[in-house]
Amino acid sequence: MKLKIVLNRGVYLMFALATLCSLNSCQPDAVGVGNGLTDTNVDASFTVKPVEGAVNKFTLSAQKTNVIASKWDIGEGTYSGKMIETVFFPDAGTYTVTHTAIGKGGFMNSSSQDIVVASSDPVAGNIIQGGKFENVADQSKWTVLNLSPSGAAKWTFNPGSATINSSGSWNQEAIYQSIEVVKDKEYTVDMLVSSLNGSNETWFEVYVGKTVPTSGVEYKDNKVMGLSTWDGCATAAFSGRLSVVGCVKNDVTKTVSNVVKFAESGTVYFVIRCGGNTFTQSGIIVKNVEVRGK
Repeated sequence: MKLKIVLNRGVYLMFALATLCSLNSCQPDAVGVGNGLTDTNVDASFTVKPVEGAVNKFTLSAQKTNVIASKWDIGEGTYSGKMIETVFFPDAGTYTVTHTAIGKGGFMNSSSQDIVVASSDPVAGNIIQGGKFENVADQSKWTVLNLSPSGAAKWTFNPGSATINSSGSWNQEAIYQSIEVVKDKEYTVDMLVSSLNGSNETWFEVYVGKTVPTSGVEYKDNKVMGLSTWDGCATAAFSGRLSVVGCVKNDVTKTVSNVVKFAESGTVYFVIRCGGNTFTQSGIIVKNVEVRGK
């Protein structure tokens, strides 16, 4: 009788172990391997359709099946968006639009399409020349304004960007170009700015004034926007549109604003002046400089 009981217990234990092994064999070690939690075939396709009655506006429509979220890149970096986005390209050119679809389990796929814009928008077209710094032709539209005799602050041009570096000690330097504006018309000023590190006692200021820039003379005519460690920005790494990450007040509105207008039509000077005492070692990078009519 005792032997029978022991055997029954042994059979029970063997059955339990077999059951556990069977259960474990159904569970993969990695998410998405046979458990249905991840869709590795998520479809990132989308359609492009011009907005009827609008200039250079397009509707981007992602297919929605098994897509949890969408990210888009229209040439200025990836951002989280909706399945249907309306985009505006005020300047003539070819733009590569990339849609990233996020499926079950967080798996992502991407697809891209080119949008060709034949002509610039007559109102909102960029009146800055060479604002993308893409090549020598773009970069030649800018003039370097030397402000520190030591040359310890210096602008350099690279394909797609301009960078200001400084050894600090209050050295500064500017770049500028002339543009033509229309009386009482409002313009918005913007650009992409970034730095891998913060600074201390440093400024990055944008002016649009009637005063002609002069070598060795600090430009101060009609400050529109900028970065300033005294006002609480650029003290740490940053990246984004200056209208978003900036904190310098507009001389006219006395608020943080990127809007400017003029009492007379004619030539004005667009100036970016930067310097400081303890300057970021990585420099401040500038891309996609814009002045657009509203």
